[in-house]
Amino acid sequence: MNSEIFTIMPSGWRDLRAVLHIERECFGEDAWPALDIFFVLVFPGIVRLKVVSAGQIVGFASCEERDGAGWITTIGILPAYRRRGLGRALLAACEENLVKYPRVRLCVRRSNLGAQQLYLETGYVQVDIWRRYYNGGEDALVMEKGR
Repeated sequence: MNSEIFTIMPSGWRDLRAVLHIERECFGEDAWPALDIFFVLVFPGIVRLKVVSAGQIVGFASCEERDGAGWITTIGILPAYRRRGLGRALLAACEENLVKYPRVRLCVRRSNLGAQQLYLETGYVQVDIWRRYYNGGEDALVMEKGR
């Protein structure tokens, strides 16, 4: 049995280095630049959550309101910590912070089948395609969960 304890808690500017590491590990060429991550960590109105295990940040997500919907703008779990329910828990924590919005949206690479499966299992449906959104020209699938 896995005895690791994981905690989801608010994140802030002091987590910049760890969040940059997660972005690079999870998203490679699509990782947000350091300045964008800094703004996400300090700008008002953005919910920032981290997953912590044994004092190490192993996951991160941010979410906010855009055009009357809640948007999960980034969500990632370090590869060594995947398949433990952390992504699902972090997704649920984001949704809880967006409960006042009638729908929650996010984008996912067309080739990221693992993330798409998680989103489908948790009630998301594809509502749009943003063509050539990601580096390398890959499409983004826009997924939405209604309330």
